[in-house]
Amino acid sequence: MAQSILVPAAETAAQPVKPLFPFLDLKAQFETIRTEVMDAITETMDSQRFILGPEVEQLEKEIADYVGCKFAVACASGSDALLLALMALGVKAGDEVITTPFTFVATAGSIARLGAKPIFVDIDPATYNLDVKHVAAAITENTRAIIPVHLYGLPAEMGAIAELAKHYGIAVIEDAAQALGAVYHGTKAGNLGTMGCFSFFPSKNLGAAGDGGMVTTNYAALADRLRLLRVHGSRRKYHCELLGVNSRLDALQAAILRVKLRHLESWTVARRNNANRYRSLLINVHDGVVLPIEPDNMRHVYNQFVIRVQQRDEMRAHLLKVGIPTEIYYPEPLHLQPAFAYLDYTPGDFPHAEVASRQVLALPIYPELSQAQQACVADAIAQFQPAIVQ
Repeated sequence: MAQSILVPAAETAAQPVKPLFPFLDLKAQFETIRTEVMDAITETMDSQRFILGPEVEQLEKEIADYVGCKFAVACASGSDALLLALMALGVKAGDEVITTPFTFVATAGSIARLGAKPIFVDIDPATYNLDVKHVAAAITENTRAIIPVHLYGLPAEMGAIAELAKHYGIAVIEDAAQALGAVYHGTKAGNLGTMGCFSFFPSKNLGAAGDGGMVTTNYAALADRLRLLRVHGSRRKYHCELLGVNSRLDALQAAILRVKLRHLESWTVARRNNANRYRSLLINVHDGVVLPIEPDNMRHVYNQFVIRVQQRDEMRAHLLKVGIPTEIYYPEPLHLQPAFAYLDYTPGDFPHAEVASRQVLALPIYPELSQAQQACVADAIAQFQPAIVQ
């Protein structure tokens, strides 16, 4: 293993030290494409066309082509993408939508905002994605859709989910916010269900300089409805056909995203290379570390590289003291959060999600992360001494 560059213990005993490197280094990425991005921004500023327009239309076409579907409709955020997809299906109060409790709040929040009821199903502890074995039992006459989340960049088990949806006549909305470029049995995320929803939040593999989102679909009628919903339900000025929202992607964001999209595949390869390097570095370094899996016929794009550690909080504190940045996605499952207390779930209802929330720890994985930095992470993990549980 590479020589450790960790801060000596004597310098870290009193308080955490400044991180040796960022958890996510957006500045490093920007430096590699600065000229391209600034040229695109200048061109957009010169045009003075800022809301939707040609840049957004071109991005929609390029994302559709990249995902392999017929249509892509841009919107203001990944959260709005989920909301618009549900609105396009006509989901309303009294309807039910099945999803996972182990994800970002926007997934279930988009359901609840329409007055529909989120129905949670536990996760597969190996993949952190919706456990298909439990989905059928959650389907009722009120179920309108299933929202599987391709968590951390790994596709959910979409074959079985699609079969269930077809059998019961319900829609599938992919929450692919973290999974642009992920592949399931030869098909990319966003082209595996009725609609796919993406986020361009800056930390995503394809990140904007702010918020942004996209909905993909192969259904022309849904694409048309999505376009209508994102502009207050109006096709022509001051004439409202239905109640929509204001959720338009800015042309400046589209111009930046179009530049970045040209580099996405190389960044994905770099993330995957970093994931493989972590596996080599960590496979025998600590008995208590469980590495992420990548099932056959899937391509994980590693928006996050997440390990499991039984004494997660203690390990994280140790890493912080020696300057290694980490994050937790997610420390509290949705069914136990105050915003969803009205659903009357209780601790123990979804045990795999609850255990995962206490054990997951994300390591830096961005494309520009160096081999030396990864070796530093592995060295720090190797030095962790877990407490002996009596």
